Amino acid sequence: MSSPIHIRRSVRGAGIALTLAVAIGAAPALADAAPVDLGTVDPFVVLAGSTVTNVGPSVLNGDLGVAPGTALTGFGSPAVVNGATHVNNAVATQAQADLTTAYDVAAGQPVAPADDLSGTDLGNRTLTAGAYRYTAGAQLTGQLTLDAQGDPDAQFVFLIGSALTTASASSVVLLNGASACNVHWQVGSSATLDTTTTFRGNLMALSSISLNDGATVIGRMLARNGQVSLINNVLSRPLCADGSDTPPGGPTPNPGADSGTPPGADTTPASGPGPSATTRARARARARARARARIRANRRGRATVRRAPRADCTAGFRATVRGHLIDRAVFRLDGRRIATRKRSPFRVLIPAIRGAHTVRIRVTFTDATRARTMTLRYRACAAQLLQPRRGPSRYTG
Repeated sequence: MSSPIHIRRSVRGAGIALTLAVAIGAAPALADAAPVDLGTVDPFVVLAGSTVTNVGPSVLNGDLGVAPGTALTGFGSPAVVNGATHVNNAVATQAQADLTTAYDVAAGQPVAPADDLSGTDLGNRTLTAGAYRYTAGAQLTGQLTLDAQGDPDAQFVFLIGSALTTASASSVVLLNGASACNVHWQVGSSATLDTTTTFRGNLMALSSISLNDGATVIGRMLARNGQVSLINNVLSRPLCADGSDTPPGGPTPNPGADSGTPPGADTTPASGPGPSATTRARARARARARARARIRANRRGRATVRRAPRADCTAGFRATVRGHLIDRAVFRLDGRRIATRKRSPFRVLIPAIRGAHTVRIRVTFTDATRARTMTLRYRACAAQLLQPRRGPSRYTG
């Protein structure tokens, strides 16, 4: 049971309301991992601290760099680098600095107890967005499936205390909008991808990274202190700016490499093929055109707040957005995205973290109504959860 705190904010025409309720009991862990910003590392597909070595006709669809080391070996013909090469210059040095920052951000992700996978194999699993921990080493044998559940912003972060090792022919498969841009592997020592492994994501190792014969990657191989070793590999930088995993032009290792699907896998949806992207875009355009003629949304709302009953500080409260024609609600706590809801109920549990905090909910609609941003400030203390002051809500955007 929960005690309602009704905070209602409405928009005429495409009305939305925000309802909060105190949840009695411990608040669950946040569903989403925080984004990991790579900064100037973005153009690189391989970045090492000491040296990069290559054997055979490897193909790098992205930049190659090393710093503070200066050694690059095996990158004459037949190897191909479809990008710039930076050897201990200002670009590579800054990229290493940004890599250190990204590595630390990933290492600091909170992990729910249920998401500690220590002592188990990553293979034959399907995981949804979140942060996952291995206190020691991690092994991938077979297929790991990362399911974004339709959220293109879904973040997957793996915190691995020592080494990451894959078995031959293992794979990381991305489903339902998952992007290699949003998959991060923080490895406390070194990583080895065995022969013909199909890997996805940004692998950030404290020491070294080794790719055995025929391993392929959509993502980045980033070694802070040691070397990156390649043997007849194809590595492609995902196009993160537009949310696509399709690599830039250049040879690709197999038919499934661009989609995150292993060779020979059946890529037909279980329910049959759906409408094309062009057809869906035209339908949305027609809907927007019709909506413009009939929607006159009031851009401001007001909220009335009833003080919540006392609750333990380990409790949280539930925030729910209600209304018509809602397409998506993105919830942020103190600037950090904690959830994206694309279907009703548009609801999330907010933890009662001690101190003052701000919740912002960005709401978009299925018609031409402009997006709304709703702001709620709250404070939690040792004895009770205090709600915002009475008064008008705050709309922006």
